[in-house]
Amino acid sequence: MTMTLGPKLASTEAHSSIEVHSSTKVQEQDEPALSMFVRWIKFNLVGGMGIIVQFAMLFVLKSLLHFGYLAATAMAVEVAVVHNFLWHEQFTWADRTKKIDRTKKIRSELLRNELSRTDRIQTEFKCTSPLRDRFRHSNSMSRLVRFHLTNGSISIAGNLAVMQWMVGHMRMNYLLANAIAIALCSLANFFLSDAWVFKKSGLNRSQRC
Repeated sequence: MTMTLGPKLASTEAHSSIEVHSSTKVQEQDEPALSMFVRWIKFNLVGGMGIIVQFAMLFVLKSLLHFGYLAATAMAVEVAVVHNFLWHEQFTWADRTKKIDRTKKIRSELLRNELSRTDRIQTEFKCTSPLRDRFRHSNSMSRLVRFHLTNGSISIAGNLAVMQWMVGHMRMNYLLANAIAIALCSLANFFLSDAWVFKKSGLNRSQRC
C-alpha cells in the first residue's frame, strides 16, 4: 500500500498546483493591484494614527508614570508598531494578504479532499500531519515577524538614536524630537513593507507542499 501512495500524492500535488495557479490567476484579474501612490496614502493614514498612539503612550509613560524617556520611547514605539501592523494587514496591503491567505486555504482544501479518497488511516502520519503542521502556522504571524524585523527595528533604533541626540544632547522637547524621529523613519519603513513584509509573491518554496 505504501508503494502506491507516491504516484497518487504526486498526482494530487500536480492537480492542486494547477488549481491554485488558475484560481490565483483569476483573483489577480479580478483584484487589480493598488497603485504605489494610493498605497502610500493609506500607509500615511495608518502612520498618522500610529503617531497618535505613540504620543499618547509616550506621554502616559513619561509624564504620568515617570519612566525614563528612552524606556518610555521604546515601549511606546512597540505599541505603535503592533497597532500599525494590524491596520496595514487589513487596510494598506489587504489586497495582498487576503489573496495569499485565500490561495493557501484553497491548496489546503484541495489536498485534504484528495487525501480523503486514499487510505487516510495509513497516510495520516505520513501526509496529513505534516500538512496540518504547515497550515497551522499563522500567515499573519510570519508577516508580523518580518514587520518587526524591518519596521520595528528601524522605528525603535531610529527613534532611540534621534531621541538620544535631540533630547540628550540638544535639550529639545521630547515630543518634538519624537515627531522628527517618526518622520525620518517613515519612508524607509514603507518601501521595506511593500518589498518584503507584504510582498506580492504568494507562496514561497518553504510553504509549498
